[in-house]
Amino acid sequence: MALDQVSTKDIIEALHLTLISGEEGIGRHILTSDISRPGLEMAGYFTHYPAERVQLLGKTELSFYELLSEEIQIDRMNKLCSKETPAIIVSHDMEVPKALVEASKKHQVPVLTTKLPTTRFSSQLTNYLESRLAPSTAMHGVLVDIYGIGVLLTGKSGVGKSETALELIKKGHRLVADDCVEIRQEGESLIGSAPPLINHLLEIRGLGIIDIMTLFGASAVRKHKRISLVVDLEIWDSDKTYDRLGLETETLKIIDTELPKLTIPVRPGRNLSDIIEVAAMNHRLKTLGVNAAEEFSKRLNRVIEEKDESGLK
Repeated sequence: MALDQVSTKDIIEALHLTLISGEEGIGRHILTSDISRPGLEMAGYFTHYPAERVQLLGKTELSFYELLSEEIQIDRMNKLCSKETPAIIVSHDMEVPKALVEASKKHQVPVLTTKLPTTRFSSQLTNYLESRLAPSTAMHGVLVDIYGIGVLLTGKSGVGKSETALELIKKGHRLVADDCVEIRQEGESLIGSAPPLINHLLEIRGLGIIDIMTLFGASAVRKHKRISLVVDLEIWDSDKTYDRLGLETETLKIIDTELPKLTIPVRPGRNLSDIIEVAAMNHRLKTLGVNAAEEFSKRLNRVIEEKDESGLK
């Protein structure tokens, strides 16, 4: 599992911010997606100052700041510019206080401005940081969007994952990633995507690498998809007992999330693309509260109970 690194320079470029002062500190790393609006700090309470967060100053903070004496203004801004602070951002394109510019230069803390309102910018910055700082990993497999369900196909090399994905694409489903799937933990969801180098590409043994978007059009691919189901393909083992009713619940933990997992044996004559299509549709039904296996089990139990009762009579 890996965490991406984000610097103040990154947010300047990504969110089109204007650098006012403290250029020496734009290489500072941002370690959390939490943002601080230092209202209490403007009032002089720094006991629990979250210095490691990006500090966002809006109209409320700066209007209170203007009520302070010049000496206190200088003190507040020097304390605000700590050695851990990655950046201080002023919203609404407001004029940056002179004391903040001086403190910024002294402590090499970048001061930036944005034209956006405080709340709107805070939302944009939080979304950007959560995406960049999310825990991530990479898995060998193929990710396909089937009827809106993100299905991750796993299995040993050569089992037929890419060939099955090609069949699914020909049926109108969409490829997200082949061979290597980059997975990010965003909240309670796992989001899969392809590394830029192999984006839209699919490798078929004997045929080579093909460009799915060029062959089938833009509707045959998508950039990323939430993973909802794992389908593990394995060569048929005659000595192994496979679940025939669908009552067994198997899961696979990826990062911090447990995903439902199906193991599908592969042997000549089985149409894997059809089976996986049905698996995706069945998974959607289960999320809606419809479980065919459980319903069959209940029916079977009722039949057995009825026979037992009639036998007693």
